[in-house]
Amino acid sequence: MADRHNRDIDRPLAPLPEPLPVPTVDSHAHIEIITDTAPDSPEVEEVLAQAKSVGVDRVLQIGYSAEQSRWSVAAAEHWNDSVLAAVALHPNEAPVVEDLDHDLAIIAELAQHPRVRAIGETGLDYFRTPVELRGRQQESFKWHIELAKKTNKALVIHDRESHEDILSILLEVGAPPQTVFHCFSGDVDMAKRCIDRGYILSFAGTITFKNAPQLREAVKLVPIEQLLVETDSPFLTPSPHRGKLNTPAQIANIVRAMAHERGDDLAELASALGTNAERIFGSFSA
Repeated sequence: MADRHNRDIDRPLAPLPEPLPVPTVDSHAHIEIITDTAPDSPEVEEVLAQAKSVGVDRVLQIGYSAEQSRWSVAAAEHWNDSVLAAVALHPNEAPVVEDLDHDLAIIAELAQHPRVRAIGETGLDYFRTPVELRGRQQESFKWHIELAKKTNKALVIHDRESHEDILSILLEVGAPPQTVFHCFSGDVDMAKRCIDRGYILSFAGTITFKNAPQLREAVKLVPIEQLLVETDSPFLTPSPHRGKLNTPAQIANIVRAMAHERGDDLAELASALGTNAERIFGSFSA
């Protein structure tokens, strides 16, 4: 898991985009990787301030390990008007941690916190996980699904090269009422299946990539009430700034790309995406 989160800290930030006409939400970010600082640091404050300056005034800070989920909860506590937390073991983390039960117990405890509004990112990732470890990954995913249902919180799914098993496990275990596919990576057929089952599809900067025409087709199909937007920052910086460091401020560029593909009014789309996030995750100021 650690290799995914190594980054060149000297990479320049992507330039700030033109502000959105109305504020909206980044539904998936990893601020601690952007800043490599404490949750209450000036560097985190600057990331949030820059995002707010372009109309991104709320951020869901996503967990991927026991230690980093603690960071996420602390950030949500400190920035209690603009940041909420999600907690989980990432699917790449689950098969390799020394004591899986110990780390899952930490996640279960953190999940009770009132500023934790989602269980994630969990799911399956067959890109990095060898076949012999996938069973352990699947069991971790099932455990997180049950935790989301027990705590009545949204489920945030990481799905990489594992579409069919993700969908099968959700049917087997029973998906929570609010099930979010983070950084949706499927094709039009998968999008239709997810839509039919009531899942939420969240799109990232990948919809701007030249090699992702299937995502641009998929985003057109999603009913507005089943749609979210995210950066997955500091990863997946939208074009034309690939190679630079992604931050929640880049939501403004991603929403513009989504509006263009869908033929939506920019202000109406940004407003709806914010409304959806608050419906799924609750108020950011409560």
